[in-house]
Amino acid sequence: MRPDRLSADPLGRRRRKSRSRETVETLLVALVLFVLLRAFVIQAFRIPSPSMEDTLLVGDFLFISKLDYGPRVPFADWRAPGLREVRAGDVIVFRFPAEAQAGSKAVDYIKRCVAVGGQRVEMRAKRLYVDDELVVEPYVKHLDPAVRTERDTWGPIEVPQGHLFMLGDNRDFSNDSRYWGALPMKNVHGRAIIRYFSWDPGKKWVRFERLFSLVR
Repeated sequence: MRPDRLSADPLGRRRRKSRSRETVETLLVALVLFVLLRAFVIQAFRIPSPSMEDTLLVGDFLFISKLDYGPRVPFADWRAPGLREVRAGDVIVFRFPAEAQAGSKAVDYIKRCVAVGGQRVEMRAKRLYVDDELVVEPYVKHLDPAVRTERDTWGPIEVPQGHLFMLGDNRDFSNDSRYWGALPMKNVHGRAIIRYFSWDPGKKWVRFERLFSLVR
């Protein structure tokens, strides 16, 4: 007598398809959430240069908030309403205005805002003045004792409305608004808020003291 053949199990196949479909849907939802968070809420950024030392070191990894000033809507020259306006002293990640220098690429920079639209900014022998008042900058360092006109003594300059004047904390070695002008607000990505990791490329070791520290 021939043994019975195993019958097909359509219910089992449907269950397997259902699990596969659930997995794909979960991955798609996670991908959409990641894209939305990166576009409108928060984004990671790595410090590639020493222009913001000692506030930010090469190898620092940051989160930037896009909610503070309002996220830029992708593929549109428009910014959603933000939680607050830009303030002098904010550390900001932005797209370099490539039109300011022929042949430059639109890469991301990070600098400190020292003046906003409508303010007058000036530097006298390495000292920063905004609206004729000396600005106390405990985070700034100078490594070159020489005083050079273009870099250290200039102005006053009135910042156009809708623009920001950006300077690096490592003031003698920073490519900033002194050389390429005021930054259009439309180029701003967001405000640096926290270091979540820091890697010392020289010592090849984690800077544990800098982990999860606020950017000021």
